[in-house]
Amino acid sequence: MKITFLGTGTSQGVPVIACECDTCISKDPHDKRLRTSLLLETDNVTLLFDAGPDFRQQMLREKIKKLDAIIITHEHKDHIAGMDDVRAFNYKSQAAIDIYAEERVQKAIKREFSYVFAEYQYPGIPKMRLNDIPKDGFSVKGVVITPVRVRHLNLEILGFRIGNFAYITDANYIPEESKEKLIGVKYMVINALRKEKHISHFNLREAVDFVREISPKKAFITHISHQMGLHKNVTEELPPGIMLAYDGLSLVCDE
Repeated sequence: MKITFLGTGTSQGVPVIACECDTCISKDPHDKRLRTSLLLETDNVTLLFDAGPDFRQQMLREKIKKLDAIIITHEHKDHIAGMDDVRAFNYKSQAAIDIYAEERVQKAIKREFSYVFAEYQYPGIPKMRLNDIPKDGFSVKGVVITPVRVRHLNLEILGFRIGNFAYITDANYIPEESKEKLIGVKYMVINALRKEKHISHFNLREAVDFVREISPKKAFITHISHQMGLHKNVTEELPPGIMLAYDGLSLVCDE
């Protein structure tokens, strides 16, 4: 199973266009972060987790020509705003693309992309097939996906476990029953917005503490704002086995 970080950034914080901090003017590609999204590939299936505003750019950069399904963690714009661009994959496959999301999130998608679900289907519009996410999990072409409930301030959203890999973004609280679902993972992705405390995201210390509690073989920090600081500096501060992810980073999760 191959994992690729399509984006590791966030809309949170001061926009790059208005900021001249060290991170925003850095020439290090590790500091150039598109909105957070993740690609999972096996021999049989290609799955995308979230499709934010940078979806099209990310697909083109990684030369992704096949997409079996999109799995949505929650309905915030930085996680769904790029879904209109599934039309390119519709054109190639001549089929609607499967979208997996909770009922609340499906309602938001229908509001945001009402033309997709309208009675009159204008030629060339995206084709999406909405699917529920059962509490006990689901599978896509043999890949078993277990939802992991987490909290983003007062909004309950989903992380996911796939085999020995777990993906959690936009969380600042993980209940005990969800932690139990993560026992035994070897590879984990967890969000950390910045070093300072935040109202709805883990900060770096909280993310590191959570990783130590779960104790995976390797852990990767994502959903990183410019306020975190330079990639090279933060990397030097992190304990062994934990690293800041960066856009384009790929890894193979062994068994």
